[in-house]
Amino acid sequence: MTKVSTTKIAPTLESLNARPLPQWFDDAKFGIFIHWGMFAIPAYAETNNNIYETFRNEYDTAVARTPYSEWYANAIKVPGTPAYEHHQKVHKGAPYSSFKQPFIDGLEQWDPADWAAKFKQSGAQYVVLVTKHHDGFCLWPSDVKNPHADEWFTQRDIVGELADAVRAQGMRFGIYYSGGIDWTFNPEPLKTFGDFMGSMPHGEYEEYATAQVRELMERYEPSILWNDISWPTSQGSLFKLFADFYNAVPDGVVNDRWVHATWYMKLLRRKTVRRLVDWLIKRSLKNSKKEGGIIPPVIPHSDFRTPEYTSFDKIQKKKWEATRGMSHSFGFNQNDTLDDYETPEKLLLGLIDAVSKNGNLLLNVGPRGVDGSIPEPQLDRLAFFGDWLSANGDAIYGARPWHKPEAETACGLEVRFTVKGDYLNVIVIGTPASEEIQLLDTVIDAANGETLDGAPVVLEQQGKICCLRVAKSFADGPAHTMKFKLNS
Repeated sequence: MTKVSTTKIAPTLESLNARPLPQWFDDAKFGIFIHWGMFAIPAYAETNNNIYETFRNEYDTAVARTPYSEWYANAIKVPGTPAYEHHQKVHKGAPYSSFKQPFIDGLEQWDPADWAAKFKQSGAQYVVLVTKHHDGFCLWPSDVKNPHADEWFTQRDIVGELADAVRAQGMRFGIYYSGGIDWTFNPEPLKTFGDFMGSMPHGEYEEYATAQVRELMERYEPSILWNDISWPTSQGSLFKLFADFYNAVPDGVVNDRWVHATWYMKLLRRKTVRRLVDWLIKRSLKNSKKEGGIIPPVIPHSDFRTPEYTSFDKIQKKKWEATRGMSHSFGFNQNDTLDDYETPEKLLLGLIDAVSKNGNLLLNVGPRGVDGSIPEPQLDRLAFFGDWLSANGDAIYGARPWHKPEAETACGLEVRFTVKGDYLNVIVIGTPASEEIQLLDTVIDAANGETLDGAPVVLEQQGKICCLRVAKSFADGPAHTMKFKLNS
């Protein structure tokens, strides 16, 4: 068992990187992300493409046309986009700030204890709340004054109330903060990736963002600091922030989206440089056959990586966490239909697949802004996870990767492997058609095993085919687990 280090962490790369990953995070496997704020009042974004497809197909206005409803404040600044036209027609071109009061009014119906209970029932072990997204609006009564937006926060302490509710259910609590983007400091309309990365505020924003994150650390002692996009200060200042966090929260973790302000990022403030970058990226995307989402770059220090709407195809030495919404958006999007939501089975496979490759899954919910309710399709998927994990959680929580993450059965079903102690878990995705399962190109040196509900399973190795004979047929279900005690 990995123990939490009691050694004082110094603000140096050597000290930070010598700190072991806290075991609770490696064991937890499944967390809930929450994108909620003023953007959940208009609740609008396009639904025809995922984030990667949008940049590939609509690059010149991609930032204003993403499927992310939480980016609405920028989208409505770019004439000609569907969001701009929608805003003019439905909201008569009102300023984005007009959504603040409806959101505040909706808080009267918000029940953090109910949220926490539903997250616990889903099998989640931790919760990460967006405390400030790109629109700069804060979900806690901050004492740090925003020089460009007066009282740009909620008087009700959403962060504190949810932290208490989550911890009361025995889960860990973490905070997301948009460190690299804040449109109250830089209101310029953003269209391209070059615009987006070149828009990180500087000057007074460096002190502001640092003060707010330190305020969140001191008030709420989060187990996770989940920054987004980049970070406006120097590397030295960032390392001091990390060290102070670890010393205050010895089993805390930080993610990988803290790309500090560098000379080449500062060059992106120049339009000529941004246009060159845009030309190169657009050309690359046009010739790319890649599908899926975004993988942030490797940085000098982090506890885990965060691929977005995608995953790794091999076992990773470094801990990682797949993050995604249940549809193409994180924030609630009123345009989403059931067809826009990923199926519960595919989402569950995302969890099982991540665990087999040394990852976690951070699955997002996007509550409504008008009353804080979680849409039914999202609740259905949380319940689906809870049902499966209540029966199969022993193969997920606390498990580690085997020497290979996956295989395929002779009848074409996907298989994932995890190890827990001396036991190998074989998770078949879908329902086998018979009591005999043949695992192709797989050698398992183990004794006979059993399903998690106790049915015996005979293991017979036939060359490179591992034959598993189950004492009874499988009931229909999204995935089925068998476990075997390894011989070595």
